[in-house]
Amino acid sequence: MDKIFFLIFFKFGKVFAFPTSNGGNMTNVSIISLGIKELEVLKNKLVERDAEVKIFSSLEELSNDGTSTLICHSDALNKSKDEAKNLLSLARSLKIKKIIQIENYASTFSLKSELGKSFIRINLIKDDKYSLEVLISYALDDEKFITGSKESLMLKNLSKKVANTDVTVFINGPTGTGKEVVANYIHDQSSRKENPFIAVNCAAIPENMLEAILFGHEKGSFTGASHSNKGIFRAADKGTLLLDEISEMPLSLQAKLLRVLQEKKVTPVGGNREVEIDVRIIATTNRNMAEEVKNNNFREDLYYRLNVFPIKTFRLSQRSDDIIPIVVSIIKKNNDENKDFPYLSRKAQEFLKNHSWSGNVRELENVILRSLVLSNSMNINAEHIIVDESVQNHNEYYQQLEDKIFALGN
Repeated sequence: MDKIFFLIFFKFGKVFAFPTSNGGNMTNVSIISLGIKELEVLKNKLVERDAEVKIFSSLEELSNDGTSTLICHSDALNKSKDEAKNLLSLARSLKIKKIIQIENYASTFSLKSELGKSFIRINLIKDDKYSLEVLISYALDDEKFITGSKESLMLKNLSKKVANTDVTVFINGPTGTGKEVVANYIHDQSSRKENPFIAVNCAAIPENMLEAILFGHEKGSFTGASHSNKGIFRAADKGTLLLDEISEMPLSLQAKLLRVLQEKKVTPVGGNREVEIDVRIIATTNRNMAEEVKNNNFREDLYYRLNVFPIKTFRLSQRSDDIIPIVVSIIKKNNDENKDFPYLSRKAQEFLKNHSWSGNVRELENVILRSLVLSNSMNINAEHIIVDESVQNHNEYYQQLEDKIFALGN
C-alpha cells in the first residue's frame, strides 16, 4: 500500500488536505553480471540507496522472485537461448516492470527509452560517474533521498535508526540542504509510513491564522470561520507532522504548542473539549537555536521538548560527491521526454563539484535548469554552466549573470 502525503493550504480560516501518491517501497533490482563492468560499484550504490539487489550470471537463472527492475548487458542476450527478441516476453512472464539494457561501453553516452520508459537502452562511458548515475537513477525511479557521499550516507543511516523509534526529531541545517527530504525519509522508514505525512511551514502562515490551522477551530470562532475544521495536528493523527521553520513561530503560540506536545491533546480555537492525538513530530530550522533561546526569541522549555534527537544537514560544498547524483535527478525531472538524455561533460562535472554552492541545492538546480536552456537540452558543456557570483562579489565591474547569459545566447 502506498502511503498518503497531504498538500496543505488554507483559505478563509479552513485547512485543506489533498492526498498525493508517493512511493516508498524498496526497489528489487536483479543484475545479470555477464558483460557488466564496475559490477561491485553498481551493486553497492544501489544498496546504499535502499534497493534490494540480486546478482545472476545469466537470464536463465532469473525466477519470479519479485524483481521490479532488470539490468543486463547486451552480451547476456547474445549468449542466451531466449535471444533479444524474447527478452520482453521473459520480463512479462516474470512480472518485471522495467528493463535497463547496457548496449555497450563506448566513448559517447546515449540513452533511449521505449515502451513508456519500461525498456531503457543505454551506452555507458567507462569510469564516468555521470553515466553510471543516470543508470542508477532510472533503476530507482522513486528515489528521494539521494546519497552519493559518505556524509549523506551517514545521515541516511542515522535517519533509519531514529525512524525505528517514535521520538521527536529536530533537524537543523542551512536553507536548501534537504531538511524536508530527511523528514520524509524518516516517515518512510517508520511504522507510521502508511499514515499521513503532513508538512506545514510555520513562516508561511499569518500569525493570526497559525493556531487555528495547527489545532483546528469551531464554527464561528472567528470572522470567516463558517465551518469547523479539525486542524493539521488531528489530520496527521497516527502519522507524522513536520513543523518546518519552527523558529519562526511566534512566542505566543510556542506555549500552546508545548502543552500539546506534553499532553498529546489539542483544543480547537473556540472549543472547550480536548481531543487526544497520536502524532510523531519532526521540526526543522535553519537558525542557531541556542542563540534564539538566549535572545528570548524561542522558549527554552519548548526547545528541549523538540530537541530529543537532533540531526544536522550538511552544506552541498561539504558533500561534493552528492552533486552529480543530484544533477542527474534534476535533469531527469526536467528533460523533455522526446529528446535524448543530455550528457554532462567531464569538465562540466569537475566545475560543478568544485563550486562553493552558497545557495546549496536550490542554487545547483537553478544552474542546471539554466544549462538545459543554453544547451538546447543537448549535451551540457562547461560553457553552459553559468553561476551567479554577484552575491559574493561586490566589484562594480563584475559581469552580471544576465550579461553572461546574453553573451552566450547570441
